[in-house]
Amino acid sequence: MFLYINNLFRLILSKTGVDWVLFFSVVPLLLAGLMTMNSFTGDSIFFERQAVWIVVSLVVFFVFSFVDWRFLRRTDVLVTMFLITCALLILLFVFGKTVKGAQSWFDFGFFSFQPSDPTKIVVILILAKYFSRRHIEIAHIRHILVSGFYAFVLFLLVFLQPDFGSAIIIFLLWFGMVLVAGISKKHLLAVFLIGIVTFGALWAYVFQEYQKQRILTFIHPLADIRGSGYNAYQSTIAVGSGELLGKGLGYGTQSRLKFLPEYETDFIFAAYAEEWGFVGVFILFALFGIIIWRVLLSAIYGSSNFETLFAMGIAILFMNHFIIHVGMNIGLLPVTGTTVPFLSYGGSHLLTEFAGLGILMGMRRYRRDAHRDMFKNEVVGIE
Repeated sequence: MFLYINNLFRLILSKTGVDWVLFFSVVPLLLAGLMTMNSFTGDSIFFERQAVWIVVSLVVFFVFSFVDWRFLRRTDVLVTMFLITCALLILLFVFGKTVKGAQSWFDFGFFSFQPSDPTKIVVILILAKYFSRRHIEIAHIRHILVSGFYAFVLFLLVFLQPDFGSAIIIFLLWFGMVLVAGISKKHLLAVFLIGIVTFGALWAYVFQEYQKQRILTFIHPLADIRGSGYNAYQSTIAVGSGELLGKGLGYGTQSRLKFLPEYETDFIFAAYAEEWGFVGVFILFALFGIIIWRVLLSAIYGSSNFETLFAMGIAILFMNHFIIHVGMNIGLLPVTGTTVPFLSYGGSHLLTEFAGLGILMGMRRYRRDAHRDMFKNEVVGIE
């Protein structure tokens, strides 16, 4: 009986295509996020809502892992997804709810939805499709420009909300996938020059005053610690005060006493570092390292260039979010409101992250046959 149940369990695991090393590296991050945002002094609305979103996201993850995603290779499917995404982003300007100066949310009463998060998955899919068909000709500048046009349309619609953090992530997704697909050095230089000119134009004609102030604060964060530099200043204090072992769970003074604002979202790394210390931060970095490693491993075994590029895009997405979030929490990057995957509060980004991983797990079910024997012999992972 035990042998039968064991074989049945292994069969179920193999059919899902789930990378259990990756999955069980994500779980501690979810728990760490919950514990960091819990008030420990009463009911915490962030804790309770995040727990619900985690359950919903895990359901999405496992359902998506059973789906055969090869239909995403079809151009008509991706064009439809692109147009729907553009329509949703445009509708935000009419029906969107404004939160902290950004009209980025659809408010349905009992929950809110931020379309800019799933937009990042759409960007990855479109670029993976485009470059998978033209990887041999990627050296031609026209392919960089055409792919840039697709990304720029979505970048602009997100930026005008204005959601500066998500817009930066979309740009970095395009830039990272261009680099992965292959680009000549002269074209890389051209991209940087175009970026500099574009930034100058945005500064002169598009950036709002508070966005300019954030950039100026990044250059000299201590110039106005009572004003625009307050959040960054308090964040660096929180990170530094954690020292080696941290102040202990629930004893972070900067976050619990409200000196550190938005510690459940924009500054959750600082709140985590204050309570868990250097040791906890090291564990956090190690877990993210394992996640990125397993995603890149899925890229190696992709059944086609499309699956490989999609996996690379997911890795780039997670790395960008993590690096930018940590950078702004320790005062090395401007405050852009970027979340850290699996740790920060929020249903939209959590659903997006697990949806992306779920699609990736579904793709693993039909990975390249030539590599199956090699994959079976890995020390970790389940075939």
